[in-house]
Amino acid sequence: MNTTSSASPLAAGRAALLAGDPRAAAALLEQATSAAPADLEARYWLASAKLTLGDPGAAAAMNDARTLHALVQARAMGADIGRCQSEPAYAAEVADALYAKSLVAMSAAIQALPLSAGVVDASGLLSYALALQHQGRAEEACEAFRLAAEAFPSPPVAQFMIYPQLLCDDGEARHHRAASAWARAYAAGPAAGPASNPSRAGRRLRIGYVAPRFAGCQLAQFMAPLLENHDPAAAAVTLYPASAATDADWPGWIDVHPIGERDDANAAALVRADAIDVLVDCWGHSAGSRIALFARRPAPVQAAWMNFIHTTGLEAIDYVLHAGPEDADPADGALFTEKLWPIGPVFNAFRPAPGRLAPAPTPALASGQVTFGSFNHPAKLSGHTLDAWAAVLRGAPEARLLLRYRYFADPVLQRTTQARFAARGVAPERIVFAGHASGEAYLQAFQAIDLMLDAWPAPGSTTTLDALSNGVPVLIKDAATTGARYARSILEACGLGDLVASSPEDFVARAVALARDIEGLDAIRSQVRPAFDGGPLCDEAGFTRRVEAAFGRMFDRWWEGRALCGARGAA
Repeated sequence: MNTTSSASPLAAGRAALLAGDPRAAAALLEQATSAAPADLEARYWLASAKLTLGDPGAAAAMNDARTLHALVQARAMGADIGRCQSEPAYAAEVADALYAKSLVAMSAAIQALPLSAGVVDASGLLSYALALQHQGRAEEACEAFRLAAEAFPSPPVAQFMIYPQLLCDDGEARHHRAASAWARAYAAGPAAGPASNPSRAGRRLRIGYVAPRFAGCQLAQFMAPLLENHDPAAAAVTLYPASAATDADWPGWIDVHPIGERDDANAAALVRADAIDVLVDCWGHSAGSRIALFARRPAPVQAAWMNFIHTTGLEAIDYVLHAGPEDADPADGALFTEKLWPIGPVFNAFRPAPGRLAPAPTPALASGQVTFGSFNHPAKLSGHTLDAWAAVLRGAPEARLLLRYRYFADPVLQRTTQARFAARGVAPERIVFAGHASGEAYLQAFQAIDLMLDAWPAPGSTTTLDALSNGVPVLIKDAATTGARYARSILEACGLGDLVASSPEDFVARAVALARDIEGLDAIRSQVRPAFDGGPLCDEAGFTRRVEAAFGRMFDRWWEGRALCGARGAA
């Protein structure tokens, strides 16, 4: 990054913006960029000032800074920018290499070069859209995915449009529309004939789970507590991954029938031949999904759970599992095609990563400085979230915010994020970054955080569970959304209802109060790990019994309805 300019307009413009005078700042920073057009810092600060003012040119100013920064960085890494502009294949090669290194902002800038010249193919457009999404540029990503779906219509391309809707304003309604539209276009059947599964009296319930893989991926910490605790005397379990090789180490009584080489019709025929009673999709609309096979109704009862907590949009899926009183009747959800089936206090059990470190005091006791943290995906850092986080930092002026995720290895994404905070009155140096960590290094990372700050409208899931299981309190914001209800259920399962804020203002007030009371924050921290370990999130057997009971009641409901229809037909 070019930081050599010492022109007074830049320094004065920065000071004016942080002092709360964005108009004066913008005027000074216009001077700085005019005098030195290649000065990245001047461009970023000008973008921040325009964002503060709500200037219509703010997005363009930010994009100018980001693009120039990306090209400078890519050239320093050996890319030939001239070739990127004239040779689309070379640009795609460079963009893919940057993406593979998690340099998503840089990748998007390079990928945009052939796209802006009118050279468009499905792979390039999807790669560009994903790189936008991973930076938190949700609306731009949605538009790029829409263009890809229109230009290259197919089930997997169109499916990319669904998830990023959740990252936008009114996201759950948008997601419902997108998922339903996808289902109408690509999951309309044909359904199999009526199922003939017998009553479950005197036999095991046959349960099937569908996902590209269940081990060695983001599902493992959620699936292992269930699969390893199923009662083989009560349930016959079959997994349907893409390949048997990925899921060879589950208990021997679990069958693994790979479907990666089968089309939907053949996969559905296999499920029907296995006489599955309840078929459960565990992947939703994420890449690699096989959800379309559910439209063929290979099992009499079909449900969705785990990787997606929102609607699938498929009429052929009967239920979505959710936290709630397990004796309650299934409920209609305004933004669900399915009925919501409550399975008790938590949506899932969660197995913490092995090798957790011993609980430690809140680090601010030793350092004297509170460190807020977020290990959430950058895509979740919405403008609403940054508004609240910036207010927290302004209210706790000695604190800092640590953002950790593999995409924060990208220096362009780092500086853009700092510029977004600067537009909200927070100096860049108070926002620090860390990239990917695994194993012990990842577990140690939690010992540097005093309080995790959650995001909205798309709250954390695994990141929240990882933090709590490692003894770090997490502050969330409640709302009348599926995502917020899920996040709240996690905190309430740990007895941490005081960390559930009712509004953005309440979120800010609670975070600032905790930053000013380090002893109180440490007292809360001392409760987190024991409450997590002793609560329903770690009660693997209890959770599994509730899930088995739910599946049994689902099947009984189907059986009773089938028997009743048969009796009416005979009459």
